[in-house]
Amino acid sequence: MATSRLKVHFPCPVEQVWNTVTDLTHTAWRSDLARVEVLDETHFVEHTQSGYATEFTVTSCEPFHFLAFTMENGNMSGAWEGVFQAAEGGTWLTCTETVRAKRWWMGPFVPGYLKRQQKRYLDDLRKELLK
Repeated sequence: MATSRLKVHFPCPVEQVWNTVTDLTHTAWRSDLARVEVLDETHFVEHTQSGYATEFTVTSCEPFHFLAFTMENGNMSGAWEGVFQAAEGGTWLTCTETVRAKRWWMGPFVPGYLKRQQKRYLDDLRKELLK
């Protein structure tokens, strides 16, 4: 199992960061996704540009403060938590992601993959928030 935690500051209100992260109908800013399929209030599926699907289940949602979900696909299972903190001059977002590879041989690659995915997501988010 691999865990990655990143804390980043965005120079915009916590409501703007929260709304961007949680709006599953507007995900064009995500460079890794082709689309998101919303199944119901707590379940959705992300489809990558190459067509790979990952299923998500929201496990906790405290608007403007905390969001958590589990995720699973053919290669991995895991969880993500986002802590949103209003601060002077913007918002702090702390993302913690834990992933477990389903195939033993993938284990050594998971930490690097996880760091790259989190960085890509947060870079995309920053671009969207600052446009």
